[in-house]
Amino acid sequence: MINPTTLKGGSLPAEISTVAVIGAGSWGTALAALACHAGRSVRLWGRDAGVIEAIAERSENPAYLEGVRLPDRMSATTDLPAALHGADVVLLVVPSVAVREACAAMAPHLAPGVPVAVCAKGIEEGSGLLMTQIAEEELPGHPIGVLSGPTFAAEAIERHPTAATIAFPFSHYDRLDPSQSVAVRLSRALGSQTFRTHISDDVAGVEICGAVKNVIALACGMMAGAGYAENTRAALITLGLAEMRRLVSALGGRDETVMGLAGLGDLSLTCSSTTSRNMSLGHQLGQGLARAECFEGRPVVVEGEHNAINVCALAERLGVQMPVATAVRDILHADADLPATFAALWAQPQWAEPDAMDFAVAHPAALTTAAE
Repeated sequence: MINPTTLKGGSLPAEISTVAVIGAGSWGTALAALACHAGRSVRLWGRDAGVIEAIAERSENPAYLEGVRLPDRMSATTDLPAALHGADVVLLVVPSVAVREACAAMAPHLAPGVPVAVCAKGIEEGSGLLMTQIAEEELPGHPIGVLSGPTFAAEAIERHPTAATIAFPFSHYDRLDPSQSVAVRLSRALGSQTFRTHISDDVAGVEICGAVKNVIALACGMMAGAGYAENTRAALITLGLAEMRRLVSALGGRDETVMGLAGLGDLSLTCSSTTSRNMSLGHQLGQGLARAECFEGRPVVVEGEHNAINVCALAERLGVQMPVATAVRDILHADADLPATFAALWAQPQWAEPDAMDFAVAHPAALTTAAE
C-alpha cells in the first residue's frame, strides 16, 4: 500500500485519547459515558450548573437520566474553554436549534484541525442547511462529520449492546489508508465490548435519516395514541422509510445508508417505543392531549416537532413527495384535525411500489368520498 505520510508530506495524526462532549442532555451524557467505558479521557460540558454539579458529585444526571449511574471518572464542567482544551475530537450533542450558536462559541477555543462529530438531528430553519453544513460554516478548517444511530441513552450507559454510524468525508488519502481517516480513528476511540460503530462517508445520507426518522416517529405515536394497532405502525414505518430514501437520494446519499443503522435501524427503534420523545409526544397528541399538556406540562425538547417544518420545506424545494411527514407537519403546525388528516393520507392514490413502474391509481376511499 502507498504510504499516505509520504504523499501528504506530514506525520500521521495521533490516536484519539481526549474527547470533549458538548451538551449534557441524555445522549450527550451517554456518549461521554461510552467514551469513558472505552478508556478515553472525557470532558463533558453543559450550561446547567445544577446538572454539572450532580454529575461531578454524584455521578448522576438527575434532569435527564435519573437513577442511571455514570462512570466515576467522568469530568463535567460549565467552562467551555476548559472542556475544549487539549481535546482530540469534539462530539457536539446540543439540540439542533442550538448547533450554530454552539459552534460559534466553540470556534475561538478549538485547536486547529480538531474534528467535530455532530450528534444533533435536524435541518436549519430558513437556510435548509444540514447540521454538518452549519458546523462547516462556523468552524472552517475542522473536519466535520456525524454520529447517528438507534440509541436510547440509558440503555447505552447501562451497557446493553448498542451500535451507531460514524460518517466523515473520505479524502483520497483516507481511501489509500482508511485506518488513518477521522471516522475510523473515532470509531476505535469509542468502541468497547458493548458499543460498536459502523463507518461511512455518506454524511448527508446519515443526517437526513436522523432528521426524517423523528418526524415519522411522531406519526407512529399519533396513530398508536389514537388507538390504531401494529398493522398501522408497520405501514407507517415502511412509508416513512420510502420518504427517507427519496429525500436521501435527492441529496446524493445512498440506499445502503437508508437500510443501515442510521436509517432503518434508528427509524425502527424510534417508532417502536415511547422511550423516544418523538414517539411519546405523538402518542400523547393522539390521545387528545393539547400540546401544552404533554409531558405533564414540562418544556421537553422534541426534535421532530420543530423539524417537521424543515424536513417538509427541504422536500418541497427538491420536489420530493413526503405525504407522511406533511401530515405530521400539518397536525403540529397548521391545526389540522388528526383523524381527518390521517384518513386523507390513507386515501391517497395507491402508487406502484417499485418506483420504476411510475404510476398510481385512485384509492377506492377517495372515489367514494368524491361520489358522496
